[in-house]
Amino acid sequence: MSRDVDTDVYPPPTKRRRFVKGVVGASALVGLAAIGETAVDLTTNPTGEGGGVTEYYGIDVVGGPAPRGMPQIPVEIDDEGYLRGIWPPVETAGGGAEAAPIARTQLGGITYSNEWFQYCGVEIAPGLDPTADEDNYFRYAESSQYEWQNQEVSPNDRVNVDDFEDYETWGNGIGQDGVGKPAVATWRSTNVEDDAAAVIPVQLIRSVRVERAAQESRWLGASTQEGFIAILDKCTHFCCVPGYKIDPVSARYGAANGIYCPCHQSVYDPFVVSRQSFVAFPRPEGEE
Repeated sequence: MSRDVDTDVYPPPTKRRRFVKGVVGASALVGLAAIGETAVDLTTNPTGEGGGVTEYYGIDVVGGPAPRGMPQIPVEIDDEGYLRGIWPPVETAGGGAEAAPIARTQLGGITYSNEWFQYCGVEIAPGLDPTADEDNYFRYAESSQYEWQNQEVSPNDRVNVDDFEDYETWGNGIGQDGVGKPAVATWRSTNVEDDAAAVIPVQLIRSVRVERAAQESRWLGASTQEGFIAILDKCTHFCCVPGYKIDPVSARYGAANGIYCPCHQSVYDPFVVSRQSFVAFPRPEGEE
């Protein structure tokens, strides 16, 4: 399934919130509770006005202009060791002319849905359609700034646990060794390889910090496996694609062990997970 970016992507008028390409909204983060080497934010104070507030769990933004953290993609591992993102069951919200599909479930006591990813234009990616026919496996991206990924795996291969056996010692000269082993991948994008704008980018990291935190956090216990955390890799500032340990310059901004966006120096901590929110603005007046 493909969708032209100029096509009206709104469902029939309903009381449900609307989403507009490029809108990132805002969040206020309070009440951080430390859990080992990771923190989980227990409260959210959403601000602003619009069509509705979407709450989600994501990594924390700790520097730069980004207004909020990037959302997590919950991870599961199949019997052969391949990683995939959890995609919720599809249900119908509303009724009659207002009925619309939504992918939604309870995970670790949290409501997880496809609405978590509806910003920066990702909401019109074919793979984010709740009913898209995708297998949910993470696949290695076409190009990577990680030497290990370019040498040891091939683009479009499914990501496997065995590829990360050295995660407790891996390093590339940026920041500390052994903090976490990364990869860049795609998700729910197997039918759009020829359309880069429709690909859903993912930052994967396997880390002992995630393993430890998952033992004490119900949410992280449900959304990570074997130390793997997956993040929708779209900076909430201007929708660039940041990276973990990809640029030596990141050290100037305290991001040598974090996720750094080289466009405007936003910094994210992949080992601090928060309950966050963004405000989805309503449909502009005059649009049907």
